[in-house]
Amino acid sequence: MEEKTYKMMNGAGALNIVLGVIGIVAGVAGGVLLIVSGAKLLLGKTKILF
Repeated sequence: MEEKTYKMMNGAGALNIVLGVIGIVAGVAGGVLLIVSGAKLLLGKTKILF
């Protein structure tokens, strides 16, 4: 019984680490994409004619 609980806790810990790393990578990638698209908008601002 104790070994089953230990294995379950081990699996949950590994899953938490994996999900944390995925979350960090997704956050960094999203931030980079937002910065790049914002820079493109600022550079294209001078080309707009009203």
